[in-house]
Amino acid sequence: MTSRNAAATRQRILEHARRQFAQHGYAAITVKGVADAAGVSPNLITRYFGGKDGLFLAATQVEIPVSTSFDGDRSTLGPRLAASIVQRWFGAPGEDPLLVLQRASGERPEAAEALAAFLDAHSLEPLHRYLRDSGLDDADARSRAAAIDAFVLGVSTRRRVLRSELGDPADLQAWLSTTIQRLADG
Repeated sequence: MTSRNAAATRQRILEHARRQFAQHGYAAITVKGVADAAGVSPNLITRYFGGKDGLFLAATQVEIPVSTSFDGDRSTLGPRLAASIVQRWFGAPGEDPLLVLQRASGERPEAAEALAAFLDAHSLEPLHRYLRDSGLDDADARSRAAAIDAFVLGVSTRRRVLRSELGDPADLQAWLSTTIQRLADG
């Protein structure tokens, strides 16, 4: 097998794993089930990822380009963040590594720790810095960032993890936009 085919096979396995972990959580997923869905031998998952735990860790590597949401004035933060959030939530249903971590955080302490660390580093702290740099004092910036972070995580948990309907993307974006802006403005 060439390295190009190995890379493509590894990626295909990860896509199926993300989808299954996002839809069913950690406990319900088997290496064999992911291998069957990806059209590979379970031995390949062991070879590439070391087993189910390694596959889970690889499937939950999260990257969110939040910096683009912070380009601009604080008076338009709500619309920018809401657009980014809605795009992520509706973009690749069932394959979002952040959703995988959210769903698994109740089952696996390491998933909860990874989710908290990710949100601190890629959501809460950048938002805190942005709000502080926009003219708020440090304590006010921190509390507003914490409120926005908690609001978005709560909506995400309610609508994505508990499997409620996300609703109409435009309506959701408008509501998120208004609420995030209110929290940013204090």
